[in-house]
Amino acid sequence: MKKVLVVEDDRSIVELLTIHLKDLDCEVTVAMEGTEGLRKILAQTYDLIILDLMLPNMDGMEICRRARAKDIHSPIMMLTAKSEEIDKVLGLEMGADDYMTKPFSIREFIARVKAIFRRSTLIKDNLKANNKQRLMEFSNLHIDLDKRKVTINNRRIELSPKEFELLTLLASSPGKSYDRSKILNLVWGYDFDGFEHTVNSHINRLRRKIEPDIQRPTYILTTWGVGYRFNEEV
Repeated sequence: MKKVLVVEDDRSIVELLTIHLKDLDCEVTVAMEGTEGLRKILAQTYDLIILDLMLPNMDGMEICRRARAKDIHSPIMMLTAKSEEIDKVLGLEMGADDYMTKPFSIREFIARVKAIFRRSTLIKDNLKANNKQRLMEFSNLHIDLDKRKVTINNRRIELSPKEFELLTLLASSPGKSYDRSKILNLVWGYDFDGFEHTVNSHINRLRRKIEPDIQRPTYILTTWGVGYRFNEEV
């Protein structure tokens, strides 16, 4: 049974999400305001955190930031009535894994929850089966898989969960090109068309954080007409 925390102050939305999450065999815990939500996040491990952006006492963005600062790696799906792109970008930068704008389709919500659970199971299975080196080193770039830590010249680079997973996916197979649909499926768990722009925006943000010269990338290269690859010559 998956443990899900819903941090939302709209009772009707809480009831709706609870009904459908329980249909997915989830144990649902609810927090109706921000400080309570953060307290629950820090006290227990959840398989998924559904986090409203606008909350009493502490907003979802601050909760997300504090949770990631405490190395809480549970997947976070943000919900908000706001549709501005800046809110979505800020949410992802703070460490959210996914983002849905109210009002949303309950079918799409269920599909995204299932995708998050599939990915979480896949990651756990891979960790159990994978006996590879847990530290990847490329010139001045070091990736510690166990600590989810990335450093360049011994300086820690703060990455969102999806940026970290995107980097490790590419770095695990230097020289191998991945198209956007494949990346979307492996990192986000989506099979839906039309979401490829999500990959592009994350690649751009990742490059801004790790590349010495974003105009001439050292680590993440573009394979024209295909997608992206990690530089095998580093």
